[in-house]
Amino acid sequence: MVPISPSIFKAYDIRGIIDKTLDAGVAHKIGQAFGQAALAKGERTVVIGRDGRLSGPALAAALAQGLQAAGVNVIDLGVVATPMVYFGTNVLGAASGIMVTGSHNPPDYNGFKMVLAGEAIHGAAITALYDAIVAHDGSSAATPGSYSTHDIRAQYLERIIGDVKLARPIKIAVDCGNGVAGAFAPDLFRGMGCDVIEMFCEVDGNFPNHHPDPAHPENLQDLIRVLQDTDAELGIAFDGDGDRLGVVTKDGQIIFPDRQMMLFAADVLTRHPGEQILYDVKCTRHLAPWISKHGGVPLMYKTGHSLVKAKLRETGAPLGGEMSGHIFFKDRWYGFDDGLYSGARLLEILTRVADPSALLNSLPQSDSTPELHLHLNEGENVQLMDQLRSNAEFPGNQQIITIDGLRVEYEDGFGLARSSNTTPVIVMRFEAETPAALARIQGQFKRVILAAKPDAELPF
Repeated sequence: MVPISPSIFKAYDIRGIIDKTLDAGVAHKIGQAFGQAALAKGERTVVIGRDGRLSGPALAAALAQGLQAAGVNVIDLGVVATPMVYFGTNVLGAASGIMVTGSHNPPDYNGFKMVLAGEAIHGAAITALYDAIVAHDGSSAATPGSYSTHDIRAQYLERIIGDVKLARPIKIAVDCGNGVAGAFAPDLFRGMGCDVIEMFCEVDGNFPNHHPDPAHPENLQDLIRVLQDTDAELGIAFDGDGDRLGVVTKDGQIIFPDRQMMLFAADVLTRHPGEQILYDVKCTRHLAPWISKHGGVPLMYKTGHSLVKAKLRETGAPLGGEMSGHIFFKDRWYGFDDGLYSGARLLEILTRVADPSALLNSLPQSDSTPELHLHLNEGENVQLMDQLRSNAEFPGNQQIITIDGLRVEYEDGFGLARSSNTTPVIVMRFEAETPAALARIQGQFKRVILAAKPDAELPF
C-alpha cells in the first residue's frame, strides 16, 4: 500500500507516479472522499472513465469501489477521452464525474480530473479531498452505491457530427500519439466527411512512437513529415487524453492554440457580438486586438484548465482558450475543454476556404518562444515568483500584469514568468516584433531572475 501523500493533490487535478505516490489503495480513498463530497452537494451518481494507460484498469476499478463505499452510484464509461466523461456529466443525469488519466505525463504517471456538481474543481476543493481522506474513520455507507457500465461512444460522436458541418470534403492526417483519442478521432472525422490518414491511433499506454503532447514541437515532427509526403491538406494532433488540440499546416507550420483562438473567436463572435472571449496569460499579444476587431471583449486570465472553466461559468463567455491547447466552447457546446470537438470546429471553418493552410498562416504572429522551463526544487518556484513580483524592475515603457505571475508588456513584445501549479518550475514565454526585441526582453528577464537567484540555470 502506498501511503497517501499531499503532493499528488495538484492545483487542477490529482496526479502521481504509479506504485510510488499512487496505487489502487489511494484511488479507493480518493473515490470515497469524492463520493462524500458529491453526496454533500446532493449528487447521488458519478460518471467515471479512463484513458489507455496501463495502470488505468486497476485504478478505475478501485476508484469505483471507493465511490460505491461512500454510497454513490457509479456509471463507468470504460476507455474514453477525457471530454467524453465531461460530456457524460451533461447528458446522463449525473453532474459529477472523474476521469482516470495521466494526460500528457510520462507512462508511469496517472491521475484524476474531476467535475463536482457541474464544476471543475481546483485549488482548495482538491486539497479538501486530501483533508477528508486523512480525517476518514474507515467506515463505509450502510447501503453501497450501484455500479453500471455505459457505452457513450455513439451518442458523443453523433452529437458532434450533428452539430458541425463541413463546407467540402478534406483530407487530413491525424496523429493521436497512441493516446486514447485514437479510439475515436478517426471515426469522428470520417463521420464528418473527411478522408483520414491515421497516425499512431492504436491506443498504447507505452506511447512507443512519440510523447502525446502537441504543445511541444518535437512531438509534431512525424505529422509534419506525413503532410510533406502525402496529399493531406492539414495535420491534427491530440494529447494523451484528448482534451487538447495541435494543428500543423501543409507547409509544416505549427499553429499554436493562441492563433487557433483567433479563428474560433472570429467565428463565435458572429453569433455572440459584444461578448467576452477568455484566454490565458501565455497567449500572444495579437489575440486581444483581434478579439476587439471582431466585436468581442478580450479577457486575459490565469492559466489552468479548471480555472478557465470556472471563469467561463462566472462570465458567461461563449469561448475560452489556453496556450496549452485546452479550448472551451460554450457556443453550441457545453463549456468544457474538448480537443476532438475543437478539431471538428476548426475543420468547419477551414473547409469554407480553398486553401486552409494559407488562411492559418495569414493569422497575425511575431517571433516567439515555446514554453521555457526553469527547473527548481519543490516550493522554490513559488518563493522566487513572490520575490520577482515584489522586487523586479523593468526599464522603459511597459505595462506589468500580475494576474498570474509576471507578464511585462512592451510596445514591441512581451515576456512572461509564472509559477507552474503542478511542478516546481517557472514557466516562461517571450514574443516580440523582431529577433533583436526578443533578445532584449529575454535579457531583462534574465537580469531580474539572476538578481533574485544567481545560480538559476536559465533555458535561454
